[in-house]
Amino acid sequence: MSTPVNVKILDREFTVGVEAGEQESLQASARFLDARMREIRGNNRMVSIDQVAVLAALNLAHEFLQLKKAADERDGVLHQTLGDMNRKLDGLFDSFPR
Repeated sequence: MSTPVNVKILDREFTVGVEAGEQESLQASARFLDARMREIRGNNRMVSIDQVAVLAALNLAHEFLQLKKAADERDGVLHQTLGDMNRKLDGLFDSFPR
């Protein structure tokens, strides 16, 4: 069941429905987004909130894709290493008499 939670981003209040137990995570996400948007806006209060939101979303998407790429590369290396270890273990087990 979804529970309404109020969050504040750039001095604007939004109500978002979240599942039980996810309220703190949503609040932390809102604080993070608010800080990013304030950083992008800087001292220029004339920039529209739409522009700030799009730039924040673009920056966050870029960071997400970089992290995903790094994780995928790490997973590939891990998969390769585990495969090598399994082949070595298979070789050891094959050398034992049955």
